[in-house]
Amino acid sequence: MLNSEIDTMSGKTTIKGNPSQYVKLNVGGCLHYTTIGTLTKHDTMLRAMFSGRMEVLSDSDGWILIDRCGKHFGTILNFLRDGSVTLPESTKDIVELLAEAKYYCIAELAESCNKALAKKERGELEPTCRVPLITSQKEEESLISSTTKPAIKLLINRHNNKYSYTTASDDNLLKNIELFDKLSLWYSNRVLFLKDVISTSEICCWVFYGHGKKVSEVCCTSIVYATDKKHTKVECPEARIYEETLNILLYENRNAPDQELMQATSTRGAVSGMSSYTSDEEEDRPGKMVIDEMMVFSKYIQWNLYNSLVLGEF
Repeated sequence: MLNSEIDTMSGKTTIKGNPSQYVKLNVGGCLHYTTIGTLTKHDTMLRAMFSGRMEVLSDSDGWILIDRCGKHFGTILNFLRDGSVTLPESTKDIVELLAEAKYYCIAELAESCNKALAKKERGELEPTCRVPLITSQKEEESLISSTTKPAIKLLINRHNNKYSYTTASDDNLLKNIELFDKLSLWYSNRVLFLKDVISTSEICCWVFYGHGKKVSEVCCTSIVYATDKKHTKVECPEARIYEETLNILLYENRNAPDQELMQATSTRGAVSGMSSYTSDEEEDRPGKMVIDEMMVFSKYIQWNLYNSLVLGEF
């Protein structure tokens, strides 16, 4: 049972009870429900308040009133429960949390806040995006199989070519790298991005993985003929790359993507097995290429609308 002695004139009470007993807290209008054990776990002012050593205010409904801002009190409780807590990102919020930690005499939390503020002042920020560079096939397999995220790999190696490049190829190589960098910044928290710069199998190729398996690829190189010479042509099919990125996001869940969703985001309806894009194949089918390009462009517009309306990233 929760023991309390209430002064009905002042609303003051002393709280003391079993650690498993719950109490209701009203912190600056924010309501919290926790146990006496949590509140008395560390040597803080809250232990004094809820071990009978200090009087606390309560209302007629039994809520214990604490005259502080309740914005960060949930973080305070989580620290008391676990002994550690993830600090807010913004300096303003860390300063506010520091003030609350000092008020409740939570020395360890106050020290963590001070260290985080000092780190920010020195400009020591954690990188928001990390892209591993593949050094071996074994490392690549290990990274892809160990992650719970879908994965996108860009294989880029200009020196794999044995012919001369077409005029626009170098610019398109750079466009592929720039697009990869943009996508990795936008979706690094949802997708594992990998870069392979030592492979000898391709010049420029995107590979998409879901649940540890290769789902599709977009090959950006082809061989073209000019007079009596062969040339290597590098392209940057942005619309198709956006499409495959949208498809791969369907693999964020543990279950396989819904087939209707896959079909809705695929311009070619290739929902089973792997899909790939090569310029040689398209050059052999000019009529189908025009239709496919129109469908890809339509999907590209849908992608932009999706990001601007739902994700707010464009």
